[in-house]
Amino acid sequence: MQVEIQNTRKHEQRTRPGPVRWVLPALVITAWLVFGALGGGLPGKLAQVQTNDGVSFLPADAEATEVAHLQEKFAGGKIQPALVIYSRDGKLADGDSQVVADRAARIARLPGLAGPSSAPVTAPAGDAVRVIVPVSGVDGFETGKTVGKMRDIAAENLPDGLRVNVTGPAGFTADFGEVFGGIDGQLLVITAIVVVVILVLVYRSPLLPIVVLASAGLALVLSSAAVYPLARDGVLTLNGQSQGILFILVFGASTDYALLLVARYREELVDRAGSWQAIVAAVKASFESIAASAGTVILGLLCLLFSELSSNKGLGPVAAIGIAASLIASLTFLPAALALLGRAAFWPTQPNKHHKPGVWQRLAEVVGRRFRPVWIATALVLAALAALAPMLKSTGVSQTDVFLDRTDAVVGQEVLAGHFPGGAGSPVVVVVNDQVAAQVVQAAKVPGVADVTANPKVVDGKVEVDAVLQATTDSPEAKETVQRIRDAVRAVPGADAKVGGQTAIQAEVIASAERDRTVIIPIVLVVIFLVLALLLRALLAPFVLIATVVLSFAATLGVAALVFNNVFDFPGSDPSVPLYAFVFLVALGIDYNIFLMTRVREESHKSGTRAGALHALAVTGGVITSAGVVLAATFAALSVLPILFMAQIAFLVAFGVLLDTLIVRSLLVPALTLDIGRRIWWPGRLRLGER
Repeated sequence: MQVEIQNTRKHEQRTRPGPVRWVLPALVITAWLVFGALGGGLPGKLAQVQTNDGVSFLPADAEATEVAHLQEKFAGGKIQPALVIYSRDGKLADGDSQVVADRAARIARLPGLAGPSSAPVTAPAGDAVRVIVPVSGVDGFETGKTVGKMRDIAAENLPDGLRVNVTGPAGFTADFGEVFGGIDGQLLVITAIVVVVILVLVYRSPLLPIVVLASAGLALVLSSAAVYPLARDGVLTLNGQSQGILFILVFGASTDYALLLVARYREELVDRAGSWQAIVAAVKASFESIAASAGTVILGLLCLLFSELSSNKGLGPVAAIGIAASLIASLTFLPAALALLGRAAFWPTQPNKHHKPGVWQRLAEVVGRRFRPVWIATALVLAALAALAPMLKSTGVSQTDVFLDRTDAVVGQEVLAGHFPGGAGSPVVVVVNDQVAAQVVQAAKVPGVADVTANPKVVDGKVEVDAVLQATTDSPEAKETVQRIRDAVRAVPGADAKVGGQTAIQAEVIASAERDRTVIIPIVLVVIFLVLALLLRALLAPFVLIATVVLSFAATLGVAALVFNNVFDFPGSDPSVPLYAFVFLVALGIDYNIFLMTRVREESHKSGTRAGALHALAVTGGVITSAGVVLAATFAALSVLPILFMAQIAFLVAFGVLLDTLIVRSLLVPALTLDIGRRIWWPGRLRLGER
């Protein structure tokens, strides 16, 4: 083998390309590195343009959104109230009132407030006192900084036994900001380590992982350069969830595309004299499948634009930009780097023809002999798991369950509910015509309401009526009370009542998320079917591929239901969780089928569908499985963020990708293709070829 390698190197020297063949890659790499140096800080700046308050998730035409905008007129700007609550296990001590008054006075002088604080209110049992502080909500990043200073002042030198927490909308915004503010550090480091470890195991080379990681990092800078100004100028909504998903998608997709390109490059190096010829041939051979894969994911993500929720509408283009950036970097920087490195990229090993039949060759032989039992058994197992999917609880969770850790706002909300009416500090807001304000106040006193007051300020003939609920703002009882309030105030003649507030916001977010699942899932399926039909020049093959991925998705939901309910004991999930999981799993799951079936189609032209399917499984099995493991591992990294939504998405996508890679793409799809035979290409001309 050593003699063969030496002969190959001598042949490369005789056929070495002219200077342009290394000048062009060098220029491409230089341009990318300059861009990376100039824009390297952009991923870290994305946290400054996040919007994590509840209103930013709502549809623009929702009633609660309209009320939120009307509230800004009454308050003279966007406000997020912070509730500072002091408590003891027993009665408040004699000096506690003076301590609270002193802290309230100091907090009132903080910059970033939108008005004077309320007077301290003592709980009926005399064991707690609260102060409501209106914080400017124009900039969520600044809101978090203001609340941080507020917490420092409130907790400074407290008497023994006196505790303080800051909760309310501003408190939760600050806690979200603290969690997501570290995405560019903690999450990126963990993701990079995971990718490097897996790539070292795959390639047995120290150089290739560095090149692939550099390509992913540059793709992240490129995507951040596009997302940052769009989020800053309000063109799209960026929140902590979508930023975390963007980072993971870029690393996962970039690595997947790199694995496919490098695998083809390795094949071409065996048969071609020089690295330039090999990389050109590799790009030509893999371009269609990589571009089709990226295009499918991009179109699937853009289907989120049909969502009513602003947060979903923002995630679609944000994630699509990340995939596009990954595609660009993988087809420019990566080929240029491989062209310059040549065979040295695989050091200390060398690509060669002499290899023993591997596990994928043996698996292809097994599938080839017993394809019908394989696909029937696989489908039955997946169907059994899918039958458990209805057990997944996705009707929403309370605000205190959103965090996996007990943050200050979560603890404060529990303390508040234990000493005051549950809705204290976050009342239901009713905006009505001022002539009938008194009638509306009386009408709003429905069961479940602790107190109703009208704000005397009149703006454009409207007044604000606040109804404090007895139940906590995010409880089912509170949502039922809001509906009773709506029914009651709308019945007042001439009121033109609009009902909003935190409880109404959460109820409308859940309703919109449930609607989105019904509307967007069919749209995604139709879009992906059309892409596959164009790519494979067939109608039956796309139908089969989509059916297998949907079955895999349903099985993933079934497993998640078991794990979430019985292992992690999660309280439930947001209605958007199944939708996000569907979009990512179907789009990304189709990715691996595209990688496989484009190779099957290529080989079928040469040797028929049966031989083509078996050869494609044997030669793509390793690289596609490696890509699936990398993508699953990168999504699993989302679980380091102590947010229920992110932990659930991490499990669903990671498990679903592994299931799709190891079972669906390795067993179900090849076995079905063999059983259907050349008819899989119906109505394309390839169906007329050899079986």
